[in-house]
Amino acid sequence: MIRMPSKRNELEIRSTTVLCVRRGEQVAIAGDGQVTMNNAVAKADAIKVRRLDEFGTGGKGVLVGFAGAAADAFALLERFQRHLQDSPQNVKKAAVELAKQWRMDRALRRLEALIVVADAEVSLLVSGTGDVIEPSDGVIGIGSGGTFATAAARALLAHTDQAPADICQHGLEIAGELCIYSNTNITLLSLD
Repeated sequence: MIRMPSKRNELEIRSTTVLCVRRGEQVAIAGDGQVTMNNAVAKADAIKVRRLDEFGTGGKGVLVGFAGAAADAFALLERFQRHLQDSPQNVKKAAVELAKQWRMDRALRRLEALIVVADAEVSLLVSGTGDVIEPSDGVIGIGSGGTFATAAARALLAHTDQAPADICQHGLEIAGELCIYSNTNITLLSLD
């Protein structure tokens, strides 16, 4: 995700590639580890994906990935968890409630982040513009290298029998080799 400076002397921060892939009843999510400030790598091993084990369908949990300003992403993650507590095992309803709150709340509207959430049944992209998008092909890529990772994942889905975890791994490796704001230090989580 690109955060453009609002003032001339403000740091320009670019970071993150997160990829979520669903095939059949399997889903995986992976994130790279790079955080870049201006033309330097500030951190190479950031963790941008989480498993929320206490929530979700059948006790399998919910996977979450985020791109954008870290503090903003964590604020949104906390709110998503609250909505998930109100609607256990209904990730779609929790995501819609988060998007509504994010869109309506004046302070939240300023948050610069995107969130991907997935459980055993659904994968969703949630944005501050009120979007809750379920991809028709089961692939969601966000962040600076998101389009590279998405393209790689779609090709692998169409031409191989690889599991979602393997597709996420390979997709992020490809993105890490192409996008200067991504790396190949990958954190990978999956639900079967």
